Amino acid sequence: MLRPWQNDCIEIAVNKFASGSQHFLTQATPGAGKTLMAGHLAKRLFEKNLIDLVVCFSPSKEISDSIKEAFSSVLDCEFDGKIGSVGCSITYQSMRFLPPTFWSSLAKYRVFCVFDEIHHCGGDNHDNSNSWGLSLLKEVQAAAKFTLALTGTPWRSNLTPVTLASYTDPEGEIVCDYQYPLAKAVQDKVCRQPKIVLVDCYHPVVSTLETSISYRSISELIEKGKVSYSMVIRNDDALTHILSEAVGRLQKIRIVNKKAGGLIVASSVEHAKYIDRILREDFKQTTNIVTYREQNAPDLINQFRTGNTEWIVSVGMVSEGTDIPRLQVCCHLSNVKTELYFRQILGRILRTTSCANQEAWFYTFAEPNLNRFAEEIENDIPETCMYIKAKQDLYGYSDVLTNEKNSPFLKQEIPVILEQKLLWESNQSELASSNLNTYESTDVTLNHFKQRVIEAFRMLS
Repeated sequence: MLRPWQNDCIEIAVNKFASGSQHFLTQATPGAGKTLMAGHLAKRLFEKNLIDLVVCFSPSKEISDSIKEAFSSVLDCEFDGKIGSVGCSITYQSMRFLPPTFWSSLAKYRVFCVFDEIHHCGGDNHDNSNSWGLSLLKEVQAAAKFTLALTGTPWRSNLTPVTLASYTDPEGEIVCDYQYPLAKAVQDKVCRQPKIVLVDCYHPVVSTLETSISYRSISELIEKGKVSYSMVIRNDDALTHILSEAVGRLQKIRIVNKKAGGLIVASSVEHAKYIDRILREDFKQTTNIVTYREQNAPDLINQFRTGNTEWIVSVGMVSEGTDIPRLQVCCHLSNVKTELYFRQILGRILRTTSCANQEAWFYTFAEPNLNRFAEEIENDIPETCMYIKAKQDLYGYSDVLTNEKNSPFLKQEIPVILEQKLLWESNQSELASSNLNTYESTDVTLNHFKQRVIEAFRMLS
């Protein structure tokens, strides 16, 4: 049975398509059930004899396989693009390898194209589009009768607009045909009410051969003490503390929900292995590791999804679109500190189940950006994420979320896993070179920990 928001969205979309519109953009919070809604919308369009075929696009093979399974179930047929099928599910990466005959063949039919996680496609013209966005603007729009774009986080971490989206001028607010925010999903008990734990400490100390300086918090340590966040998430005492808190919370939940699981998002493969060893040896936890280096990563994720292992430690593999409903505790220990990534990771623990305990606990350190993201979680689309038309410079572009300069290679669209791999390796290379001498001469002491809990949407419960 569909949820009320899914029925409402389908009705509005069908009416808009019937009135002559070609495109529909749905923004629904992670975990709300966007894929199921899209499948049933396709079914309605088939029943009304408005379409002949469905083609779904998504940013990873795992998401693509999940869409294939969902649409096959809803439409009660194979969804593999073969003879007798009514459609297929492919990745954005594969669009560049499709021959011209693919698009010319599609143009002969009434095709419904679905774009999951549309924010991966950037640009609204030839000059500012990445390769995925350019394909949408050229081949897909020319071949499609109707298009549906889905996203839980409708913005990009650079200045380019989301492809196929419209924005208010001059405010820069994205225009959605249908919105289902996290606040409403929590109120409807479609999503869990998240509790965000910001771990801090009293008087962190930076010691060198000459001096010893104390700071008031982790934020001040990073901002004034010239200590990288990487040093915090690798500090033995800090890691042991935050993992202890998360492990304790998961064990309490598992008293009621026997199969509840936890997710650790690590900063590198080496970091993941170190965390995994702490979990297994110090806390006697059962664990799985999944990173971009494993060719069978989807199989490992699926094993965890259906199993009873307590923790999955991930590098770049369990973020947006990964559906593991039994996840209820998460530790964000990544170097990637953008609001987009923060919310995507949080979304992994928000999907409700039929179990009695529906708590969702998100642990991270009280780094300045992460503090702000946690405080703004009740704002579905933060003001900092509006699209502002600005002139891009020749050598890079400003990141709206972090005000940092991004390297030019990130302008070029590359497969998601490879992009994440380059991002993590770039972070590690930068940190290694900039802190090589610092690690040898500087000692950072983190102890006497404290925590601040942000209980989002408290008034709704």
